[in-house]
Amino acid sequence: MPEARRRNVKLAAVLDETSWSHAQLAMAFVRVAIEHGARELAGVGRSHVSHWVGGTQPSGRAPELLCETLSRRLKRVVTPQEIGLAATSDSPGPVDWCADTLVTLAELGSADVDMERRRALGTAVYSAAALVLPGDAWWQRMAERGSRRSVPGARRVGRGDVEAVRDMVSAFSRLDQRRGGGHARTAVVQYLVSDVAGYLTGRYGDDGVRRQMFSAASELAYLSGWMAFDNAEHPVAQRYFSLAVKLAAEADDAPMAGHVLRAMAHQAVDLGHARGALELSAAAVEGRRYTEATPRERALTGVVHARGLAVTGQRAAAAAALLRAEDDLASARPGDEEPGRVFFFQEASLAHQTACTLRDSGDLKGAAGQFRRSVRTRKASAFTRTHALTLGNLGSVQVRQGDFEEARRTWSQALDAMDGVRSGRTRQTARDIRAGLVPFRKRGVREAAELDARAAAYLDESVPVERAGRLP
Repeated sequence: MPEARRRNVKLAAVLDETSWSHAQLAMAFVRVAIEHGARELAGVGRSHVSHWVGGTQPSGRAPELLCETLSRRLKRVVTPQEIGLAATSDSPGPVDWCADTLVTLAELGSADVDMERRRALGTAVYSAAALVLPGDAWWQRMAERGSRRSVPGARRVGRGDVEAVRDMVSAFSRLDQRRGGGHARTAVVQYLVSDVAGYLTGRYGDDGVRRQMFSAASELAYLSGWMAFDNAEHPVAQRYFSLAVKLAAEADDAPMAGHVLRAMAHQAVDLGHARGALELSAAAVEGRRYTEATPRERALTGVVHARGLAVTGQRAAAAAALLRAEDDLASARPGDEEPGRVFFFQEASLAHQTACTLRDSGDLKGAAGQFRRSVRTRKASAFTRTHALTLGNLGSVQVRQGDFEEARRTWSQALDAMDGVRSGRTRQTARDIRAGLVPFRKRGVREAAELDARAAAYLDESVPVERAGRLP
């Protein structure tokens, strides 16, 4: 006779904390699974959750995805151990900040360009507990380590090589802004692990050139992470972001590190890790990372810090951070010597992030106004992906305000803008559109059914929207 299963009281207790039913947890779990490309888990329903609570051990990627689902709901990190489950071997561990930066680059890059190993990378799950930021002493050690890097007899690296890398970063960044992270990320990684890695092991006659090259490599690693984040490859993005911080430390480029930490905070906000988002965004505007940055970059990191404050319920502090970001952007001048990485951050981007902060603070009217301002001031042909995201967010706010007709028109424009864009964030926007249309489809509104069909065609997926959509 098989041994009777013992009820998982730990999972039951955490589920009680969420106030979700088994069916609601199943719906939220499927949404997270789809984001991570785990379509084999799209059929999870109420009965599966009941079995898990009853003592059945979920297999494969399910334990980590279940933890992420619960973490988003509770706005704190939920570990497999806390819910009585065993972690899988694919779960990423803490970042080894003492590991040699170039070894980390070689290992991560070779895994990412190899299709089989890339699939293995894709089975890991983003972990808010995986990154503990090191302190000032670590930064100093890394800067000193970088200053000692020189390989006798290696190829000499000059300023022209640095400029070539920056030109490539600029070209790939503009492609990302127009077409999304799903385009050309493999090419970015290949360039990083071949040409750029070779420069990093070169011979430098001038330490200033060495720092510039490591800073440029940090920006390219950041871009690799950003494109992975945009394409919903979150664990991969997390690893490139941490690599970018290490490269910035060896370059002793504090503003570059702040730029990366801002991106990590943005990712944490999107994944529902509110506390982690606040800690990362606060670190991005701390000390030299803020004081040595240009006004435009200070505004960029500052507005994401405002979002971190908003999602943790600190509305007054979020409002103050928004005002400081506005002042910083207003102080930027055409003649400023700004890093190329902030080329995209202008009035439209500030308005978009301000709108997200106001929405997360509960100010729907203010959010709608800022989203409209962003749409009005953005050059859509150059920043197509973000234009589509802004329109999608605006439509969601409009439907929450009870204006379906206006939301329908806005969402139609969003789907128009998504044509040719390959991005996990635009795919999520399309899913959000489908979820928002459910009540109107059920009432037989023809325009809702037509718009839903367009969103489904963009997604090219058959998962029922009632299961895949966001929970209220």
